[in-house]
Order: sequence, then C-alpha cells, then structure tokens
Amino acid sequence: MKQIADELRQAGIEKVWTNEPLANHTTWRIGGPADLFIQPKDKESLKAALQIIHRHEIPWSVIGRGSNLLVRDGGIRGAVLKVAEGLSHCEFRGEEVCVGAGYSMIRLAMETGKMGLTGMEFAGGIPGTVGGAVYMNAGAHGSDLSRILIDAEILFENGETKVLTNEEMSFTYRTSLLQKRRGIALEARFQLRKGDRKEIAATLAANKERRRLTQPLQMPCAGSVFRNPPGDHAGRLIEAAGLKGYQIGGAQVSEKHSNFIVNCGGATATDVLTLINYIRSTIMSKFGIDLHPEVLVVGEG
Repeated sequence: MKQIADELRQAGIEKVWTNEPLANHTTWRIGGPADLFIQPKDKESLKAALQIIHRHEIPWSVIGRGSNLLVRDGGIRGAVLKVAEGLSHCEFRGEEVCVGAGYSMIRLAMETGKMGLTGMEFAGGIPGTVGGAVYMNAGAHGSDLSRILIDAEILFENGETKVLTNEEMSFTYRTSLLQKRRGIALEARFQLRKGDRKEIAATLAANKERRRLTQPLQMPCAGSVFRNPPGDHAGRLIEAAGLKGYQIGGAQVSEKHSNFIVNCGGATATDVLTLINYIRSTIMSKFGIDLHPEVLVVGEG
C-alpha cells in the first residue's frame, strides 16, 4: 500500500495515509483501520485517485462524515475515499441550490433558511453530508431528499460521470440507485421555493430543540439505527420491549431515544452488532416484526 500511497501523492493527492483508524472518522468513534485512506481535494483528484485504485485492482469504499456508518473492528481492506471538505461548494441560483457532496446537511439547512428558501428544514438535524444523504435518501420530520432533488452528478465505478434525474436515482424509503449500482455522488441540485425567513428559522429552532430533548446528541452515535416499519416506529417498539438502556459491552440503547445506540466508552463494532441482533430477535419474538438496520455496516470482523 505504501507504493500506491506514493503514487497518489505524485499525482497531486496530498492527503493519503496507510493503516488509518476509521474510529477517527465515524460519529460512533468505532472502526478498525483502512489499509489506504484518501481525502481528495476536489472532483478531479477524486477521479484521479479512483483511476489509480482501479489500475492496481484494489477494492475501494467511500465515506463522508462517518454518520450512519458502522465500521467493523477489523477495518476495511483496500482504499477508503473520504468525500468531505474537498467537495464542499454551495451555489445559489434563484430558488435552486447546487451543492458539493461533501457539504454538511445541517449547514445547508441553515444557509438555505438564511436565503429565505424553504424545503430543506427537515435536514437541520441530519449529521452527514449531501453525498451520504443522496445515497441513503435521508429524511426526517416527514420529508426526505427525494422531494427536493432535481438531479445529481454521479461518478460510477467504471470512471463514467453522469448527471441523473430524480427519477433515474430510483429513490424509495432510505434507498437510492447507489445502493444497487456502485458510484460516488459528486454534486446535487435542489429545487426549493421562497418562504418566510422567520418561519423557516422558527421551524429549524423547534426541530433543534426537539432533538436536544429527545436524542443523545452529547454521546457518540450514528443516528437512527433501524428503519421504521410500515405504520409504526422502531423506537416505540424497542422501548415497548423494555430495551431502553439495555447494554452490551460499551454499546447501549439510548436512555433518551430507543432507536439510537450510543458508545458509552470503549464500545467495539462487535458490541454494537451484538446489540443490534439482540434487539432484532427480541422485537421479532415479542411483536413478530423484523426490524431492518438503517446504518451501513462495512469492513471485516
């Protein structure tokens, strides 16, 4: 990997590390090392990095700010591309906004509100990046990304770059085309509409206060762990099963919100996965409902 790291640096990609602990790059503060860790500075360096990776035929993964992600304790073999600061541009064009994949969703919600544009208020508590939100069709407060996305620029595994429309992204609940066809979101364009700045600010503030009161924001976590089953809420089911506060190793079902698992200190990915499986089996035995994880699990045990 050192040889490939040197080649990447020679290609002008300066931020390259070997054996980088991914616990430093996930909101759970959990995860073993990546053989090769790369932070491209822009689209061109990302494409160049992917070309070099393909030439050496090594596997690759991509992360943003590491929310909604569980990296197993053995880490990730091959290369991990971190798309964050390098693709964090934001341009307003009337009621449209064009945003780089590395831009923070929370920041985007705040900036659009300041511009008097409504439609992005739901994103005020989503801790990830635009790219991750496109991948997951992220949502909250009764809305999601699919309702406002015009199109997204995608870099596919074969090196081809395409701009895909909302329809072509095949959005459904917490899923998109990118979960079926490997690619990296580079940029997204959103359609918003004019609104009242005070009303938008009030909605964002109310949502923020609600999160403060109901979510364990002071502890390392990854957001909601399970998808809500049709007609119900995963958190309600977990609490009804008596699992609020249940702990395995350093991983605990949050005392504030039962659909959050928090790292109480020293939690491993094994702790979290064991707890996830215990929750699933308990909910199945008590209610006959199979909860499906919303978090992405990657890497080796």
